Amino acid sequence: MAWIFLFAAGILEIVWAYSMKRSDGFTLPTPTVITIVTMIASFALLSVAMKTLPLGTAYTIWTGIGAVGAFVVGITVLGEAVTPARIIAALLIVSGIVLMKLASPH
Repeated sequence: MAWIFLFAAGILEIVWAYSMKRSDGFTLPTPTVITIVTMIASFALLSVAMKTLPLGTAYTIWTGIGAVGAFVVGITVLGEAVTPARIIAALLIVSGIVLMKLASPH
């Protein structure tokens, strides 16, 4: 169950990062509320996952899902630049996530 909670926390991290971008510096009410609610939910799920998963594993995977997910959303939804260096960086993050999962005793 901890891995499911961790994955959900990572997805919510993507949502709050995107809604924070859309909030225009917390000046638009709806995206601001979405940011705050999903941020709290993401932290709560991460906290539950950390009850059984090692800190380093849980935090690395949570931030990795958020970072790569935000990168993908930035490209697909916001039209951000796709460059070889950015793609390599995202692949390195994914590689680290996979290796961290494989190295986890849980």
